[in-house]
Amino acid sequence: MVLRLAALAIAAFAAASAHGAGTAYPARPLRMIVPFAPGGGLDISTRLIGQKLTEAWGQNIVVDTRPGAATIVGTEVAARAVPDGYTFLMITTTFAINPGLHRKLPYDPVRDFAPVTQLNSQPNIVVVSPALPARTVNDLIALARSKPGELAFATPGAGSAPHLSAEMFQRAAGIAMIHVPYKGIPPAVTDVIGGRVAMLFTTTISAAPHVNAGKLRAVAITSAKRLAAMPDVPTVGETLPGYRAEAFQGMVAPAGVPAEILARVAAEVGRIVRLPEIAKRFEADGATAVGSTPAEFSAFLREEMKKWGAAIREAGIKPGQ
Repeated sequence: MVLRLAALAIAAFAAASAHGAGTAYPARPLRMIVPFAPGGGLDISTRLIGQKLTEAWGQNIVVDTRPGAATIVGTEVAARAVPDGYTFLMITTTFAINPGLHRKLPYDPVRDFAPVTQLNSQPNIVVVSPALPARTVNDLIALARSKPGELAFATPGAGSAPHLSAEMFQRAAGIAMIHVPYKGIPPAVTDVIGGRVAMLFTTTISAAPHVNAGKLRAVAITSAKRLAAMPDVPTVGETLPGYRAEAFQGMVAPAGVPAEILARVAAEVGRIVRLPEIAKRFEADGATAVGSTPAEFSAFLREEMKKWGAAIREAGIKPGQ
């Protein structure tokens, strides 16, 4: 704790000195920690944004991938970084889920981080095998009620956003289904296509190719509004009012970074994610560009932690289940 406070004091002094001397920010390369393996969705988004930041600011963006322990490894690295405005953590919904899923974390998601901006919002999607006699949310609910505790749903892992979306769906609909967790999306997709599991809650980007090929049937998406890329797919909320379970990508900094730096980075990244070529890239993946302010993202994260935490408690989910 003493070392942490000392680091905060040194960073604040350095930032104040640089500001007073008229030093432009950023004066050197920025480091963006991605707590996932290279090649994933967040890594791709970070590199797209990093390229645009380099073009705008003339500084290199170093993407530092630190996978492990469901993002906890990379997140802890970021929490311990000097808050000088040159290190940032790229996050997904997992950042908001982990506090409710793990009794003890090596960092505090609220105390140790300063929200910067939300990059995008991405719903999950409910898909079924074409052989399943269900085309709507009401059909699924009726089928589950006719076979209480028998209908199985697949997800890419216990405690994942798709899993929690499914748990929220069960509670909103008043039904009970069987969770079949997989180690990732591909094997889950394979078993639903093969009819070994009735349905799948997953990301839109992972399901879209199979839906387009007729191997899976899209029943509903979990966002508040329909997606422009899938206008014919209704939302769960159209049948179960108030239901909403969206994933997201965002950016935070170690606590202690000066507010003016957070605001500047948020404004520039917000401008970038709303550029037509970036927004269209997000849209192709089933996501919608956001680009919020630090205050807006802070409020959003607190609500997300509250929502996912409640879903975890109500379902009695533990890590590894």
